[in-house]
Order: sequence, then structure tokens, then C-alpha cells
Amino acid sequence: MNTTNILAPSIKPIRVLLADDHTLVRAGIRALLEKLPGVEVAGEASDGRAVIDLITAQQPDVVLMDISMPGLSGLQALARITRDFPPVRVIMLSMHLNDEYVLQALKSGASGYLLKRAATAELPAALKAVTGGEIYLSREISGRFLKKFPLHQIARATSPLEQLTSRQREILQLLAEGQTTKAIASILKVSDKTVEYHRAKLMTALKIFDIPGLVRFAMRTGLISAES
Repeated sequence: MNTTNILAPSIKPIRVLLADDHTLVRAGIRALLEKLPGVEVAGEASDGRAVIDLITAQQPDVVLMDISMPGLSGLQALARITRDFPPVRVIMLSMHLNDEYVLQALKSGASGYLLKRAATAELPAALKAVTGGEIYLSREISGRFLKKFPLHQIARATSPLEQLTSRQREILQLLAEGQTTKAIASILKVSDKTVEYHRAKLMTALKIFDIPGLVRFAMRTGLISAES
């Protein structure tokens, strides 16, 4: 891996927040980051809700975040970061080549999409690109994806998740992870009836009326992953 300083010596280090629910993955990525001159690890998180809290506390420049995490997925956290912390650049980490995942990430405000298996070779270039205001896609996916969805057309491309509200997407993810109505109500701090209302609405919107079908949909659109 090229460890050339990606910043001019006089510029303050790039502060990177790392989020992944797998401890070993975090350790590996952290080791890569710590070898990069001009980069400082601002903290670690294991789920999307913790990411939001850490951004407030640590004020990172870049969030390097797994696309699929329990409770609040990387995609859900990304939407909140884009809304509440617009200066922060987010690079989504994933093991998946799925074009739907890439499209949803870019439409939600991601500055990059990096395959985990490419992190060793591509992490310096990804950080340099996104802190310079550019979009970075792993080399393995960029050519094929951009032929299908040129960057200037992404804003007009549609995802099945867009027909759901943010609350419905949260409940969909938790249902797909096997949480009960009572557990979801506790996690989201709402009533059981509120959960049931949103569940009925999202099932009607998706025309999916069983939990296995919702699980398959959540996996296809990146809310949950088969690896989780």
C-alpha cells in the first residue's frame, strides 16, 4: 500500500471515524488508517446510532462506515449525517458489488463506496478524493456502475426504498432483523400501536405482506446483509 502523505505537511490531519459492527473488520481498517500519514482515527462505532453521537462529539472530517449494521443501518445513518452534518464526507464500506446498494448510497449523500476487499489498495485514494470534493467508487465497480448510472443521472434514478418514510425504513430494518413489535417500540421509543401503524403502511407500499418477503427486500436494498 502506498503510504505517501495525502495532505500537505502544513494541513491538519484528516480525522476519520470508523463504523462497522464486526470488531475484526474495524481492527483491520483501523490498522490501515494508522499507517497513513496525515490521517488520524477520531473514534470507532459498532452501529448507526452510535455513529451519530460520535460525530457530534468528535467532529470528524470523514466517516468510513459499513453499509449494513444492526439497529440503524449505514444507509439510514448516512441519510441523517447528510441532513445534520453536511460538511462530513461519508465513504460507505461494503463487501457487496450490488448496484442497488451503490445507487442508494450515492442518492443518500455518500461521497464514496469502497469494497472491503479493496480497502488495502484503495483507501488512500478514496480519502484523497472525498476530502477534495470528488466521488470515489472502488475500481471493481466504477466502470460497470457508471455505464448503467452516469453520475449526472443518479439524482433521477429511483430506488424502491424511496417510497417509504425514514421511520418506515427503520421499522422495516428492525422487522427484517427479527425484532418483535414490543422490542421495536422500545428501541424507537414509540408505542406498539405506532409500530403496527407504520408496519401496515410499509407493507401496503411495498405490496409485501409477510416477514420473509420483507427480509428479502431489506437484503436486496442494503438495509440488512446476509453477512450480519
